[in-house]
Amino acid sequence: MSAVPLRNNKPAAAAIRSVTVLGATGSIGDSTMDLLRASPERYRVEALTANSNVAALAKLAKEFSARFVAIADASKLAELKSALAGTSTECGAGESAVIEAGARPADWVMAAVSGAAGLKPALAAVDRGAHVALANKECLVCAGDFFMQRAAKAGACILPADSEHNALFQALASGNRDELVRVIITASGGPFRTWKPADIEQATLEQALKHPNWSMGQKITIDSASMMNKGLEVIEASYLFALKPDEIDVLVHPQSIIHGMVEFSDRSVMAQLGSPDMRTPIAHCLGWPERIKGPAARLDLAKIGQLTFEAPDFERFPGLRLAFDSLRHGKGATTVYNAANEVAVAAFIAGKIRFGAIARLVEATLEDWIRGGNQGPMTSADDAISVDHVSRNKAAALLPQIALKAS
Repeated sequence: MSAVPLRNNKPAAAAIRSVTVLGATGSIGDSTMDLLRASPERYRVEALTANSNVAALAKLAKEFSARFVAIADASKLAELKSALAGTSTECGAGESAVIEAGARPADWVMAAVSGAAGLKPALAAVDRGAHVALANKECLVCAGDFFMQRAAKAGACILPADSEHNALFQALASGNRDELVRVIITASGGPFRTWKPADIEQATLEQALKHPNWSMGQKITIDSASMMNKGLEVIEASYLFALKPDEIDVLVHPQSIIHGMVEFSDRSVMAQLGSPDMRTPIAHCLGWPERIKGPAARLDLAKIGQLTFEAPDFERFPGLRLAFDSLRHGKGATTVYNAANEVAVAAFIAGKIRFGAIARLVEATLEDWIRGGNQGPMTSADDAISVDHVSRNKAAALLPQIALKAS
C-alpha cells in the first residue's frame, strides 16, 4: 500500500495532536509555528529543532512549552541549555539529537530540515509510523524509492507539504490510481519567463531573486528562476505518487493560482486552486484528515480576471529537461542532479559563475556520473548521503572549467 493516503484510508483525527517540527526556525517552520499558534487548543508541541539559531529556538520552546529541543550545531549546546534554564524542556545538540527529535512520540511531524541533513531525522519519524508532512526535497530526490518503501513498511503516512504536491494529493482523492492518466504540475515561469536565453545567461543575483508571486528563501527563489525547482518537483512527484516520467507534465501558469491538476481516464481534470501562500498546504497537512482554518487570503477569481497557461520552454530552462533525463536514467542520477544544482546555486550567489552556467554545471556533473558507471540502488540513508557527497565534490571540481567557458 502507498505511504501517501490517496483515498478511503483516512484515520480518525486525534482530539489533541502532538507535534514535532524539524527545522522550526526556517521559512517552512515559521509558517508551521504560525498555524500552531493560531490553534493552541488542538496541538501540543513535542519537539523542535533548528540548525544554529539558539535564540529563536529557545523562544519557540518557551512559547510552546516544547518537551525537547535540538540544535544541529553541537558547539551551541551550552548556550541552548543556558537559554532554557529554569524550564522543563530537555536539550540536545548535534546530528544524533536532531534524529532523536524525529524519533520522539509525536502524532505529526513537519520534516522541514533543509538539505541531506534532513533525511535521517525524517526517517526516524517514518520508522515509528508517524504522520510526516514532508517539506524536505532530499528525502525524495536523493532517496525516493528507499524512503517511500520504508514509510509503507512502517505504516507511516506521508503528507506532501509542498504546494504543488499537496495540490496533486488533494486532486488525486477524486479518483483511483488505475484511473489516472497524468498529473500536471504548474509553474509560474519565474522572473525570466519571457526573457531571451542570451539575457537569462547574464542575469544578476538581484534579478533572479525577484519572484513575481511567491515569497521564499534565497535558494528556492533562484531555483524558481532557473526552473530547477520545478525539475525537483517532477522528481518528487514521481516518487511520492509512483508515477512514470511520461505521466507527469509541467505547465507554465504565471498567476500561480492553480497549483496542480490531475487528469483521469474519463478526461475529467481535477485542479486545486488557492492564493500563493505556503501556509495553505501546511494547514492542509496539519489538519488532515480534517480541514482547519487557514490564514491565507481568500481567493477572488473575479478580481484576478483571467488565468493563462503556456508550455515550458526547455531552451530557456534546460534544468527542467535535465530533471526528466535524470529521472529516466535513475540509479542515483536524481541525487546527482540535486547535489550539483546546490553547488551551482552557491557558486552563482558567490559570484563565481553566471546564472546560465547553473544548468551547464548540473549537466556536466550528470554526464560524468553516467559515464563513470558507478551507479547502484539506494538501500539506506548512508547510500544516498554518500552519492550526494561524491556528487558535490565532482560538481565543485568541474566548477572552474564551467566558469571559464562562460567567461
